[in-house]
Amino acid sequence: MTDTPDTPRDWRDTVFLPKTDFPMKAGLAAKEPAILDRWAQIGLYDRLRAERQGRERFLLHDGPPYANGDIHMGHAMNKVLKDIVVRTQSLMGKDAPYIPGWDCHGLPIEWKIEEAYRAKKRNKDEVPPAEFRAECRAYAAKWVEVQKGQFQRLGILGDWEDPYLTMKFDAEATIAEELLKFAMSGQLYRGAKPVMWSPVEKTALAEAEVEYEDVVSTQIDVAFEITHAPNAPELVGAYAVIWTTTPWTIPVNQALAYGPEVRYELIEWQGRKFVIAADLQAQTMKRWQFDATAGEGHSLGTFLGTQLSGATARHPMHARGGFFARPRPLLAGDFVTTDAGTGLVHMAPDHGEDDFELCKANGIEPVFAVQGDGRYRDDWAWLGGEGSVINPKFVAAGRGGKLEEGPICRDLRLSGALLAASDDFAHSYPHSWRSKAKVIFRATPQWFIPMDRSTQNVAPAQAGASVGGAGDPILASVGLESLETPAFAGVTSSGNGATLREIAMDAIERTRFVPEKGRNRIGAMVSGRPDWVISRQRAWGVPIALYVNRATGDYLRDEAVNARILTAFREGGADAWYAADHQALLGPDYDLADYEVVTDILDVWFDSGCTHVFTIEKRFGAGTRANLYLEGSDQHRGWFQSSLLESCGTRGQAPYDAVLTHGFALDGNGRKMSKSLGNVVDPLKVIGRSGADILRLWVAQTDYFEDVRIGKEVLAGTGDTYRKLRNTFRYLLGALDGFSEDERVPVAEMPGLERYVLHLLGTLDTELRSAAEAFEFNRYARALTDFANEDLSAFFFDIRKDSLYCDASDDVRRRAYRTVLDVLFHALVRYAAPILAFTAEEVWQARFASEDGSVHLLEWPELPQLPADQPLGTAWAEVRVLRSQVTEAIEPLRRDKTVRSSLEAEVTVPSLPLPADELAELFIVAKVTEAEGPITVTRTGHAKCGRCWRHLPDVAVDGDLCGRCAEVVA
Repeated sequence: MTDTPDTPRDWRDTVFLPKTDFPMKAGLAAKEPAILDRWAQIGLYDRLRAERQGRERFLLHDGPPYANGDIHMGHAMNKVLKDIVVRTQSLMGKDAPYIPGWDCHGLPIEWKIEEAYRAKKRNKDEVPPAEFRAECRAYAAKWVEVQKGQFQRLGILGDWEDPYLTMKFDAEATIAEELLKFAMSGQLYRGAKPVMWSPVEKTALAEAEVEYEDVVSTQIDVAFEITHAPNAPELVGAYAVIWTTTPWTIPVNQALAYGPEVRYELIEWQGRKFVIAADLQAQTMKRWQFDATAGEGHSLGTFLGTQLSGATARHPMHARGGFFARPRPLLAGDFVTTDAGTGLVHMAPDHGEDDFELCKANGIEPVFAVQGDGRYRDDWAWLGGEGSVINPKFVAAGRGGKLEEGPICRDLRLSGALLAASDDFAHSYPHSWRSKAKVIFRATPQWFIPMDRSTQNVAPAQAGASVGGAGDPILASVGLESLETPAFAGVTSSGNGATLREIAMDAIERTRFVPEKGRNRIGAMVSGRPDWVISRQRAWGVPIALYVNRATGDYLRDEAVNARILTAFREGGADAWYAADHQALLGPDYDLADYEVVTDILDVWFDSGCTHVFTIEKRFGAGTRANLYLEGSDQHRGWFQSSLLESCGTRGQAPYDAVLTHGFALDGNGRKMSKSLGNVVDPLKVIGRSGADILRLWVAQTDYFEDVRIGKEVLAGTGDTYRKLRNTFRYLLGALDGFSEDERVPVAEMPGLERYVLHLLGTLDTELRSAAEAFEFNRYARALTDFANEDLSAFFFDIRKDSLYCDASDDVRRRAYRTVLDVLFHALVRYAAPILAFTAEEVWQARFASEDGSVHLLEWPELPQLPADQPLGTAWAEVRVLRSQVTEAIEPLRRDKTVRSSLEAEVTVPSLPLPADELAELFIVAKVTEAEGPITVTRTGHAKCGRCWRHLPDVAVDGDLCGRCAEVVA
């Protein structure tokens, strides 16, 4: 019989390994919908409101997205960021309700209905307004429901049962009521000036509805014969030459502008004389294909622009008589430069702000020749009924290019006025963001809120009182006899009170901006903006509910009439205006025959600018302001500004205390997402693959004050971060298996390492509070993940795994460790909850399963107090530095397999900041000794404990137990 050695005892069944059912693999895409259902079943949002009732309130007012199409990454980023803000404020103990909302009116929705009409070959203009508006309402309602589900899938917690919609009857009535406040205080007028106009959509556009694209346009040089020049008679018969990239404005030209300080040159060429700026001679001659080297033409001298004062010229089409036969005055314009062109600018007050202001100052009014669809009026003497003016074929030069010569260049050429023309001028040009078609500046009758009219000391409204302007014969010719002259930036108030611009600028100074640069951005926009055009010539929106006196052109101001209008709106919505008995609304004091019923609708920016009234004030009390508005940086010219102006005009203050702006979501290469580029990252697909928490963590990790990137590589990095955090929670759950209050150890009795980790947790707590209050969630997420990875996983957990696994269950060191783990669990799951909304709930329920509990009902953790007389940070920081140096010194021996793990190493260090046995435990080595000189590492000669695997002097041979382990298993 052969002897066999004894098989070593397997001690694994005596080791206290972490135990948990919490899975390492997240499976978020499958789990998150069930968590959402549970939140709905327990009424989480309403529970939060009830539990936080009476607490300090924090109101983030939701900027309304359009109820139009599936959400995109910009929506997802915005809503997640808002949700993180609201959840952190709730975590800090505040009552932080969130009422989501939608913008339901306006062109984007009309455009979709019209697209459907076009597909069916229906003409929108032939559809009854009530039917069209009903289709718009149904379309908006459909997409509200779709987007509502998509936003909830992101984990956004809010009052989804009662969101605000701008198309709800009460909201429409409130919008009308806010308009009437402006009207009653005299802050409203109807006037004509050039505004951004879309010939395709046939309506005025706000700046926020316009985007700029690079285009190639036709450029032309046109000669206007000078007929009178009192200060320079020698110029009579010469031609003042203008250059323009909008040839379609020549048929509406009414004047020329010169620079008083510009030096002009008189040039003779091909038997005619021409006036251009001397500094622009070379580039002008190049366009004319003028060859000076061949002896073509010569200079007759130069003169200052002041000599053009009082001069007049005639239009190239003067032979057509009427409008075109009028003399064109040459006017001094301080906007005329020698940067490009000829140094002379043709003036069409219908189609440019500079043109309008200069002509208005000289008694020249718009003529409204271009209609809403971009065609010239049928009665216009030149090109009447033709267009559209944005059609490249209509304005084409046709000289060697792809397009044939258009009628404008043709007629100018035949008249001898066209000196140069080409279809090759590259520049940036405004387009409608919805139709993608070019827009034009077009003078139209619109309703305006003045920026520079006094808003104080306005006479109280009287029955029948009105505001308006005097008549004008030119405007009368097109049925607009009582339009006011608009006020532009720089015009000061003639009254004694503050103007809307002044109130708004003061409010900007009183508002907190995150980041701070937002203050300068919106401030520059408000300080330089023109009057606010609030009217649109469309069907789907809140009507401008006014009556205009046909005799005076003034609008009616009567509180009793207003009350009847608002009652009708509350009962039947804005549709009531179109089906109303207007005589009944006017009442017995007025005859409907004397009044025009205004049919324009309000700009949707006015709608959304009023949301603070029917969302914040109506729900939380008059005078209540939002703590925060949070949107993309483009909203400095959009919702932030319209809300500011609306509130300042009616309440004298901003509707918000603070404004936070974030950048845009770009693809992984930093490019704007575009279907044509195929680089769109769909948030719904990301959620379907990886879960909403991955997207939420990505948002939190980005520097969202700037534009941010998202793509496969970016999301892969986010996934790695998530897995590390999840594994931290998994470890905590496993290590705390069976923990009870009986185990808890007072802080004063804990080892130094545990007290140090509590000190680190306190530092983290302070940092997270500071980051949350500053809305710096990238800082918040980074601090949280760094703590979990560096302070816990790579340090605390690593060091204490020996104690957790191998110490006796009643050992003070092990109990202290688990006590700290419990503190960490309660803190970290709360800290993570605003970002990882689903995962934090899963973690909480894994330890504290309940039918109606939720991590999101919890508040900011209360941490154990550390003794004030025991400073821990600096001393332990030095220990950690030494630990890193020891680890680095061991690594070469690991690579050459001198040691297989740090447990086999003995190290010498220059000094011992702690007792040697404690340092050996902290460094996870066999032994630490003190010796002068650099750190040295050798392989230990001690045997290895078969249970804890430490190499210790009390282990006789490998596999035997050390004294500690022998006592535990005894």
